[in-house]
Amino acid sequence: MPKVKVCGITRVEDARFLASLEVDYIGVVAYPKSPRFVPSHEREELLGACGKVRKVAVVVNPTLDEVEELLHQGFDLIQLHGEEEVTLAEAIGMDRVIKAFRVGEEKPRIDERWREAHAVLLDTYSKEAYGGTGRTFDWSLAREIIESGFRVMLAGGLTPLNVGEAVRRLRLYGVDVSSGVEIRPGVKDREKVLKFLKEVKGGESGLRYHSGKAQRR
Repeated sequence: MPKVKVCGITRVEDARFLASLEVDYIGVVAYPKSPRFVPSHEREELLGACGKVRKVAVVVNPTLDEVEELLHQGFDLIQLHGEEEVTLAEAIGMDRVIKAFRVGEEKPRIDERWREAHAVLLDTYSKEAYGGTGRTFDWSLAREIIESGFRVMLAGGLTPLNVGEAVRRLRLYGVDVSSGVEIRPGVKDREKVLKFLKEVKGGESGLRYHSGKAQRR
């Protein structure tokens, strides 16, 4: 089954709930311009509530010093969601980096060195925001990137209504959801979260992959 990352967590009670479900990743936004931003002084309690779930700090064009401070705070992984260079990820440690690329009408150009990252995350392009748009993109572009050998985590407008289809259509490393399981920015809807997880599992059970092609079981 694809890994599941629930992003944009702002409340301790939501973190505890997700930890009880044993999702694979919990994302906390450390980018001040995001409506889901969590300031530094609130992160310790939030991270403590995540238990053993891998904790991901979502940042946009950070300095290495800023990243090192986040790792010191207790984050396991850093999600680079801006225009960061591979050299920054290499300084952090490629296995500790999820690199996001925003997908518009064309497939983004991805440096081959990003294959060494923990994962490549594909999100919907927007002029107004770095992620959290609630809009999907053409998934055939994601397929091309997957088939070229990248470990892909799909984001961008995923909800309980479409994630099953995404999992059936694409050989994904993981899926990332934020606004698709929210009541409002930063506040998660437990029923939507449960439905999302159910659909991920259902989508995976509906297909198997052989020689790069998906076949029904």
